[in-house]
Amino acid sequence: MRDDRCALCGCHLVHRRGTYARPTLEGRAHATKHHYVAERFFGRSANRRGEQRTTIFRKCPWGAEGQTNTFCYECHEEVIHNPVFLQEDIRRLAELVRRRGLSEDAKNDSREKLAGRIELLHEVIQAGLAALVHNTGGNPQRSGTA
Repeated sequence: MRDDRCALCGCHLVHRRGTYARPTLEGRAHATKHHYVAERFFGRSANRRGEQRTTIFRKCPWGAEGQTNTFCYECHEEVIHNPVFLQEDIRRLAELVRRRGLSEDAKNDSREKLAGRIELLHEVIQAGLAALVHNTGGNPQRSGTA
């Protein structure tokens, strides 16, 4: 039996079959693989094998194409795939998009501005994480409770 741990919360990942997404302790701790940079950005999809999608990036801007890590169901699906963006967050992000020249009046065949918005969001996340780690000495306090 493996003794893997979730890359985010550190819980034991011992369940890999039959319990994914179930509302049980096993389902919540089910191991799932996550690509750091979505495969669809490169025209691929594990869910739709053989179907070619329009690429967003020809080359990964972060040098992480194909790299993965393992997470528990909760961290993978609930935290990473469903970030919370409040109205003010979207307003601020839209302002950055506009200032960087990444807004669009109408869609065209180019996905260059979309790629720029994806890179911008990653930059925002990096800056926020760096600021929080720096301002808390790497020991941020819990901001919410369930």
